[in-house]
Amino acid sequence: MLEGKDTHFAAAAGNGSVMLADAMVAPLRQTTEASWRERLAQLDLVPDLGENIGSVRWFRGLGTLTLLSVAALALLPDFGPIYGPQPSIATEAEFEEARAQMIMPIAYGSDSGKRMAATDAVVALAGSPERPRIELTASLGRGDSFARVLQRAGVGGNEANDVANMVSGVTSLSDIEPGTPINIVLGKRSAQNQPRPLESVAFRARFDLNLAINREGGALRLSREPIMVDDTPLRIRGTVGSQGIYRSARAAGAPASAIQDYLKVISGRMPLSAIRATDEFDIIIAYKRAETGEVKVGTLLYAGVDRDGKSPVQMLKWTNGDNSQWFEASGVGESKGALSRPVNGAVTSGFGGRRHPILGYMRMHSGLDFKASYGQPIFAVTDGVVAYAGRKGGYGNFVQLNHGGGLASGYGHMSRIAARPGSRVRRGQIIGYVGSTGLSTGPHLHYELYRNGRAVNPNSIKFTQRAQLGGSDLARFKGTLQRLKSVKAGAALAPLRTQPKSTDEPKREIDRLTLQIDHSRTNG
Repeated sequence: MLEGKDTHFAAAAGNGSVMLADAMVAPLRQTTEASWRERLAQLDLVPDLGENIGSVRWFRGLGTLTLLSVAALALLPDFGPIYGPQPSIATEAEFEEARAQMIMPIAYGSDSGKRMAATDAVVALAGSPERPRIELTASLGRGDSFARVLQRAGVGGNEANDVANMVSGVTSLSDIEPGTPINIVLGKRSAQNQPRPLESVAFRARFDLNLAINREGGALRLSREPIMVDDTPLRIRGTVGSQGIYRSARAAGAPASAIQDYLKVISGRMPLSAIRATDEFDIIIAYKRAETGEVKVGTLLYAGVDRDGKSPVQMLKWTNGDNSQWFEASGVGESKGALSRPVNGAVTSGFGGRRHPILGYMRMHSGLDFKASYGQPIFAVTDGVVAYAGRKGGYGNFVQLNHGGGLASGYGHMSRIAARPGSRVRRGQIIGYVGSTGLSTGPHLHYELYRNGRAVNPNSIKFTQRAQLGGSDLARFKGTLQRLKSVKAGAALAPLRTQPKSTDEPKREIDRLTLQIDHSRTNG
């Protein structure tokens, strides 16, 4: 019993010591935990890295930044595609069931969407059926043949040639402009290996003519439909103004191509810089209007400049023989190139050494001799100033022109001088008349060309032939010029008056005469 009690007492004493120890350690443990939390709370893990660089606090902040950056990169999500479940491909039966609910079956005759097998009523065709008619439009290419265009469209060779012959009997095939549309109708052919018969062809043969070829009673017949055309030229006038000729003419309605041609023509007669703002430009262009509404703008016909207080410039395009060139109002043709020809005649003696026909010994011939009749006009080869006009030794009556840039020209053996010293002359202006004064054996022109005071070979400069109209040609030229200048500005833009086509016109000549007599009595 004693032992038991002692043991129980010892156990109780042991438990008491443990509880006492726990009671003694608990405050110490609470104090340690509180100090650790306070220390952790006071620990600055994210200091400002801009302060105290190099201190322990700064390195602690750098470590925190590095740790957070590594954690962010480690947790960075993937930006790759996200694959969903793969769609299943519909079977043929499923597709047909879905097709029955679409608009697609309507295109197949409103079937049910199910594939329908051919029945006994379906009979295979021996061949594809042909259309009874074919309507098409072909275009005539540049340099193409009218018959070849029809053949390429499917017309037989014989019929194509027949149509070409019928058209050529009315108008030249070359008059049909490239790009003209040709409306063709082909009928049904009798056999697969035969060309389709031609039913009709219709096109515009000229600006004033429509042609149609139709099959009537098995034969092709040609019908013409004339188109009324007003060919009044388009005249455009206006003041040059401060903007210049080009802008002023464009503002007045002149086409750009016509203005460019106009400036080229005018610049050949006078410097464009000499045109003042108060001057007036005058442009006349070929112009056609059809009653169907089409308009055809042609080429430049007349170019003029009305200069206040000075002689006007009037240039008319005229066809002289096979050449078409510009002529002045006086009938003198336009000169092109550096220098024009001083007189209309052939060269009889060239530049270089020769035996003088009067003196009889070898002598330098410093110019060209032109064959010309007595009194024939002599023209200035280009614009210049009269430096000398009078008698000059063996040259006889002599005129020298200075053209600037060290270039000058001389004209000898004149019968009469028409230029005064110091006056300014234009290219083509008459400065004298052919004669035989001085050392001369007969009427001719001795022409010299100087460069920096020394005579040079005039053949080094290419001459351009000048044309002088005369007689009936000059009369027709002046008549055309007067007719063009009588056209009022903008008259071609007036409303086109079409003549009404009478449906009850008498077909017999005697009926037409009777109608005319009755009409004259009524008006009388």
